[in-house]
Amino acid sequence: MEERIYLSMLLSTYGSLLTEKQVNVMRLYYDDDLSMPEIAELNNTTRQAIHDLIKRCHKMLLNYENKLKLVEKYKRNEDIKKDIKDKLYILKDKIQDKDNVQLIDEIEKDINSFSI
Repeated sequence: MEERIYLSMLLSTYGSLLTEKQVNVMRLYYDDDLSMPEIAELNNTTRQAIHDLIKRCHKMLLNYENKLKLVEKYKRNEDIKKDIKDKLYILKDKIQDKDNVQLIDEIEKDINSFSI
């Protein structure tokens, strides 16, 4: 996975553990794709201060993920959901009984509504 996307996912997951300023700067950098000088100007500070803040937050987010593994678990669960749905599609194609097809549709709906 591209690092920017991964960091954006980490920020979405663990952003509440950062300060408001840290979240704002990280969102500007990772989500809005602003440069460090642009962010520094918006925050009335230096590029170096923004660089240091981004590096510190980057390290913090990776540390949270290394300990809690929430993004990893989310991705794994999404893969499992996809695998189950793929198997249901195969099963649905092989059966003819209307009631069983309806049951498979209900199971698929339940899987789609499942989130962590």
